[in-house]
Amino acid sequence: MTWSHWQVPPFETSVFFVLGVLTLYWVSYNWLATWLHNRGSKLSDDVINTWYGVIYMLVFVFSIQTLVLGGQDSWQFMNFQLIAIIFCAYFLNIHVSYYFFFPIVLIYMAFNGSLGYWQSWGHAITLMIFFWILNDIRVRCHGRHSVFAVYMLVGVPFGGLLWLWMKFKFAFTWTTFWQEWIYLVIFEALLFVYVSMLSHDSEIKVRLAKFASHDALTQTENFAAYTSAIEDLFAESRKQGQPLTMMMFDIDHFKQINDTYGHSVGDQVLREVSSVVQTVIAANDDQISFYRTGGEEFNLLFPTYDLAAAAPVVHQIFAAVNHVTIAAGTDRINVTISVGVAVANTDDRSPMDFYNRVDKNLYHSKCHGRMLITMD
Repeated sequence: MTWSHWQVPPFETSVFFVLGVLTLYWVSYNWLATWLHNRGSKLSDDVINTWYGVIYMLVFVFSIQTLVLGGQDSWQFMNFQLIAIIFCAYFLNIHVSYYFFFPIVLIYMAFNGSLGYWQSWGHAITLMIFFWILNDIRVRCHGRHSVFAVYMLVGVPFGGLLWLWMKFKFAFTWTTFWQEWIYLVIFEALLFVYVSMLSHDSEIKVRLAKFASHDALTQTENFAAYTSAIEDLFAESRKQGQPLTMMMFDIDHFKQINDTYGHSVGDQVLREVSSVVQTVIAANDDQISFYRTGGEEFNLLFPTYDLAAAAPVVHQIFAAVNHVTIAAGTDRINVTISVGVAVANTDDRSPMDFYNRVDKNLYHSKCHGRMLITMD
């Protein structure tokens, strides 16, 4: 795509090329992260982001440099490469220690035939300092209104200094120097706007996903999330031969609380009970999942737990909730729960069979005085 064939200035084609490369990164990263998580990978998104971001941008930088390698115009794609580095250092916030960064820079200089040039050494040192400062301001300025101003105040002078090293090395005209520096400044600003738009869109999607899968009152996951989770965990339990335990509990006399004190007090009971249960889970194992599946009914799923392993956590939750008291005017409401627990077995042909056995144990607890745990 050139000016002579398409009548589009090189700067404009450069903008679309850079944005295309970055868009491809986001698409491929999201696919990779989803693929790994669906296969049970324990790698965090930060780890995937760091390694994939570094590899992706190194491939991009080295690949594009091969087009001008060894020529007198081997500086032509430097703005693309600087944008890739800014993207990694600031927007992906990838931290690269000096003992990794310096060898990478040396390899690139050797690849580019630049080891014998003092200007290239100055450029390399400036580039590393620029990278680390971008890392630092990303952390320090996160969430501040002045973040764009700080970003540009760092990016503009460092961009000029990096191009000055290239001016000394290749002796191109000052007109070229100013033009490339201005192009870089525009690229930096466009990159900030573009990534901010993508981030905002991602935040909206996260909020929508959370709204769809979480109960607004208790901040637990909801019945839709439970249905999806139990299908996956039940199938995996069957396939891997691993135990799966479910705990179900009801708040005792909850209808009476609502009728006597009003729904606002009932909502307070639900929130407090949920908070206590979530605290117990956090103290034990965050792999245990917690759902509000009905009005005052809650379910917990214990993947890889048999009854013996789940019992201590069940009893901790039971004891903690049964100590909850809620103020209702001059009255104090002592909250209690009835509990049913079961482990999936070979007689369970479906998640619903499993659910019904747990529900049967809960019903047993409610029919035998409440504030009781029934397990099998």
